[in-house]
Amino acid sequence: MKPCLFPRMLTPLKGEEGVALFVVLAILLILSVLGTIAVFVSKTEVDISGVERTERMAFYAAEAGLEKALAVIQECYKTTGMPPSPLPAGTMELNGYAVKYATVDMGPAEYQSLNHGVYKGLYALVKSFSATAEATGGAYQARSAVAMEVDDALIPLYQFAVFYEDDLEIGPSEDMTLEGRVHTNSDLYLQCDKTLKIDSYTTAAGNIYHGRYSDSGKSESDGDVLIKDGPGDYQNMKNEDGSWLDCTDPDWVFSSYQRWDGKVEDSYHGRSELYLPVVMEGESSDLIKRGSESEDSYEHRADLKFVGGAVYSKNDEGDWEDVTASMEAAGILTYGSFYNYREGRYISSYDIDISELNGSGYWPDNGIIYAAHTDGENGAIRLVEGQQLAGPLTVATENPLYTLGHYNTQQKKPAALLSDAYNVLSTSWDDSKSTKSLSYRRAGHTTVNACIVTGIVPSGDGHYSGGLENLPRFLEKWTNATFSYLGSMVCLWESQQATGTWFYGGSYYTAPKRDWTFDTMYLDPALLPPGTPQVNTVQRARWKHQLASLHMEEG
Repeated sequence: MKPCLFPRMLTPLKGEEGVALFVVLAILLILSVLGTIAVFVSKTEVDISGVERTERMAFYAAEAGLEKALAVIQECYKTTGMPPSPLPAGTMELNGYAVKYATVDMGPAEYQSLNHGVYKGLYALVKSFSATAEATGGAYQARSAVAMEVDDALIPLYQFAVFYEDDLEIGPSEDMTLEGRVHTNSDLYLQCDKTLKIDSYTTAAGNIYHGRYSDSGKSESDGDVLIKDGPGDYQNMKNEDGSWLDCTDPDWVFSSYQRWDGKVEDSYHGRSELYLPVVMEGESSDLIKRGSESEDSYEHRADLKFVGGAVYSKNDEGDWEDVTASMEAAGILTYGSFYNYREGRYISSYDIDISELNGSGYWPDNGIIYAAHTDGENGAIRLVEGQQLAGPLTVATENPLYTLGHYNTQQKKPAALLSDAYNVLSTSWDDSKSTKSLSYRRAGHTTVNACIVTGIVPSGDGHYSGGLENLPRFLEKWTNATFSYLGSMVCLWESQQATGTWFYGGSYYTAPKRDWTFDTMYLDPALLPPGTPQVNTVQRARWKHQLASLHMEEG
């Protein structure tokens, strides 16, 4: 047998058993330490998670306190038009957290330009409140305090070049340019036979379409629709391939931002309704109803009124005096009759001679006239000889309203006309020819400078509303004649009395050349027409997280 070449490798060295035991014990010690650390870290992470959750819940509870204060302010302004008294303050319990909130009046309202929210860029009478809330509770007695500034803004309606409560359709057959903001609380339909230009923000709470309302009975036109972008350059809704960029485009939001720099937005961009104007309750049309029907009626605001076949003037003591005989004797109030082909009936009108009213001593002190004809079906109010106004003037009526000839063209004053329907009779209008064919009713160049708030007969059942281009209604052959308009055009209701549907040509009318411009005078709060309707909106302004802390028990 051969001897083993490695005898010592098969035999443990002296003392190696102790080394092995030491190594095993060291490994066990290290594993124990690592296990202890892991348990400690795990417990710490659980504690941190619990702390974070408690802090977060306290923060949410404090935010809920702010929302409670905001809701009280919003509801009070909505129902009364005034801030709540007392201002919202109190305590409440929310998911185990005690919440305390309070509100402070930050001083008198001031006119200022809004720099946030959907009204950014408009001016408003702003009253501010500071709301604070603190929440305490949870397993670690977390405490969080937050604060928010709340603004109530009264925004004059006539800062919009065009404002519609319902669908807004713009589809003129001739060239048309609109300056100033265009907004509708519903859908917006844009098209033109030739060229339509819009120079400012174009927004809709619904959707923006190129073309017609589906049941308008009118076909789509292919003219250019140009809207200014951020730098002020016109950009066409028409794409290079002949299609149109509107809400039906799958990339509408991105593409519209890219083309118009945020100047064209609808509900897809987050635009929502602008609630105009303020009424205590009911519909916007309450503004023109009789005072007996509505607390919001302009009849309650007027200092001169033509109602029930009589005329009343408010004296220095605030009492109404019957001045009918004086008004008729002075020729301020006369009576007219003419035929309206759109309505298909004779109209009986109260004719108010503005030139005679100017120096009569009966000019309303506050610049507001209310009128209501006794014949609710065929009655109307007509303003004649209105080239010059003695002062700022608002005329409101529940009836259709007509202006005859130029209105407010000499030494222009702030002016507004509110009515069931607004009709323009040109400088060439003749009552005796009103029943004759259109060729006898040739219009003359006419200018109106006033804000109008009025109604329409909306599209549907195969007929077209007439669009914005016919918000002022026409009854003459305007071919080659110009209707110049300077003001703000507002449609808040459907007409209740003048309900004849729009029709072009025939015995009705032909379109004027439209020279329409937004009157930038109304961007000055000192130059608003008397009793200008305003939106009342309560919105969040500045916000901050003031405090976050914990109280942890020992042990």
